Amino acid sequence: MGFTEVTHVYQVSALAMPDAGGGRWLQSLTTRPPARFARRVAEVLWETSAAALLDRFTPQHAEIFEVSEGQAPLTRSLALYLHWSPDGRVSRMVRRQLRLWREAGFGCVFITNASPPSEDWCAVAADSVLRIRRANIGRDFGAWRDAAAIALERFGTPQELLLANDSVLGPFLPLPPIVDAWRAGGGGFFGLTESLGGGAHLQSYALLGRGEKAVAEMLGHLVPMKDGRSKWLLVRRGEIGLTQRMLRAGVPCWALFGQERLAEIANAATRARIAPRYSSVEAFARVPFNPCQHLWRELVEGMGYPYLKTELIRRNPEKLPGVENWRDVVPAAELPIIEEHLKIIGP
Repeated sequence: MGFTEVTHVYQVSALAMPDAGGGRWLQSLTTRPPARFARRVAEVLWETSAAALLDRFTPQHAEIFEVSEGQAPLTRSLALYLHWSPDGRVSRMVRRQLRLWREAGFGCVFITNASPPSEDWCAVAADSVLRIRRANIGRDFGAWRDAAAIALERFGTPQELLLANDSVLGPFLPLPPIVDAWRAGGGGFFGLTESLGGGAHLQSYALLGRGEKAVAEMLGHLVPMKDGRSKWLLVRRGEIGLTQRMLRAGVPCWALFGQERLAEIANAATRARIAPRYSSVEAFARVPFNPCQHLWRELVEGMGYPYLKTELIRRNPEKLPGVENWRDVVPAAELPIIEEHLKIIGP
């Protein structure tokens, strides 16, 4: 399957408001009706409280089941790529994501929090320098923590460190221009999309550290990560905490699809739909929304974003209008591999 021609010029931009945010509660307050906001607060309190009780009395312990060599060549650019599916199958889309990261110059460590069939486990070896099978504990950051410890012992410290996972559908546009734009930014901490919820941060499905300081800070953040059952706390401590650590350490942080530029291309109707009280471009640029959900169409059609967030397509948690038309933005040639992946991971 081929990609469509790229007409976008990619360029990184600094995080829009590194000292702003106001907490993740503000994201819910500004983008939800009051009743839904109150319900969400109750859900978070219940989720974190229940998880804390379970963690206290039945703490989780990460377990590595298997570490196997891969067949791909090792480079000074290391990628830690996390996979999960209900029955362990590794879809063609996931295998292609792995291959594309390898072709972009990364030595890929394939980590799965599932139990892949033997044929799938063997198939990912061609694009991996290492394969790790572990217990489904700690989500992304727990898996990246364990994989980093194993990979660094075997391969040493890389010049570039990529954290990636299979939570996005695609890509349906070429990756090389995106990786080239990251690398053109020099040393620092790079991501695709920026969110202001909980403070400005780079969303963690694809994060790249370049240079000794950025890589060291990423590893320093992963090492002490504790496993827990609360997804909300994991996002707070893992995803948001990592960017905040970088900013405190003075590491430049860059987004390829920054919020200020997204706000500029969102029309008045879109701005009003997402946050009615923030109709102007200037105010909208400071609303802490989730760009991969609230502005998914603007990202793809207006900025050349190559993915769709899997959670948006499967569940549409914000009940956003028009998501059912997601196929309209995906090239027809790329649809079969995405549809197949969605069937594998289920509703």
